[in-house]
Amino acid sequence: MDWQVLVTALALVFVIEGIIPFANPSRWRRLVATIAEVPDQHLRMMGAISMLIGLIILYLVRS
Repeated sequence: MDWQVLVTALALVFVIEGIIPFANPSRWRRLVATIAEVPDQHLRMMGAISMLIGLIILYLVRS
């Protein structure tokens, strides 16, 4: 694997993750407070679904 590609992907994750708190910090605080109230099981399910969607997109792009 080319390390430059991996580091580029990681950098893009940081950029995308930073868009909402940069653009609208007060809304970001409300979102984080809401997420803090969600049960662990729901958060795990959302994380698993997110990873699955990412893997499917990665597979489709790379094949």
